[in-house]
Amino acid sequence: MVDITHKINTLRIATALAVVKVSKPETIQAIENDTVPKGNVFAMSKAAGLLGVKKTPDILPDCHPLPIEYAGIEYEINELEITVTCTIKTIYKTGVEVEAMHGASVVALNMYDMLKPIDKGVEIHHIKLLNKKGGKSDFKDRLREKLTAAVIVCSDTISKGQKEDKAGKAIIEKLETCHVSVSDYIIIPDEKDTIQEKVKQYESQSINLIIFTGGTGLSGRDVTPEALEGLIERKIPGIEEAIRSYGQDRTPYSMLSRSVAGTINNTLVLALPGSTNGAKESMDAIFPAVLHVFGILKGARHN
Repeated sequence: MVDITHKINTLRIATALAVVKVSKPETIQAIENDTVPKGNVFAMSKAAGLLGVKKTPDILPDCHPLPIEYAGIEYEINELEITVTCTIKTIYKTGVEVEAMHGASVVALNMYDMLKPIDKGVEIHHIKLLNKKGGKSDFKDRLREKLTAAVIVCSDTISKGQKEDKAGKAIIEKLETCHVSVSDYIIIPDEKDTIQEKVKQYESQSINLIIFTGGTGLSGRDVTPEALEGLIERKIPGIEEAIRSYGQDRTPYSMLSRSVAGTINNTLVLALPGSTNGAKESMDAIFPAVLHVFGILKGARHN
């Protein structure tokens, strides 16, 4: 199976279609009058489709088991064609396109099975996905122009060359996948004055995004939040909550982090944990969705 543990839960919706075509009007009349020998075609096929949706991961080996929180099956008759639509909803890390297509397929197959004794010419057509939403493409910020970022590693040991930086590099890697250009990458000691100096420098250069990694813990040398406290004009608690919530699902120590998020004019400032996993998971928690902030700062409305 594909690893989806780094993804976040979002509302996922998918609708699939299948067309069952009969060969004579009498078949449609039998369905509408509920005189098909095997029973009520629509009701029984809907029940079969719902079971098919739930059993999708049991049949397709690479399909993730997920909570099905809504399944809707509808029918439309147009002359000799019956159009089946299957809509699936979930709040999860991966989409439900396959579940919707499987549901529509099973409904159509059950209809075929029930109708073949009275209509040898019944056929199944056009099993296909109609639409889907809720994946990462839906949250891609189309209003965003080219963005630049500065990544600052706050660490006494790394700045002295006693340890290799991995957290900062993990942040850069994530930024690159989000098409954010990294204009500077530096390593500094955990010094309040130095941190504040760098914020003022990059903000004056109109850098869009300033990301610190390190100094957000509880040791005496962890001063990044205190350094940013007097500089950030508007805090964004939701970003901080998202980072800690995502981390807490993966380690019980995430609650001890003092990650910070806020803006200075039109610059977004983030202070993330200094551990490699902490930095990487924090980036996974909020990117690329957090980049929508730059459209909002320019006056764009939420969809």
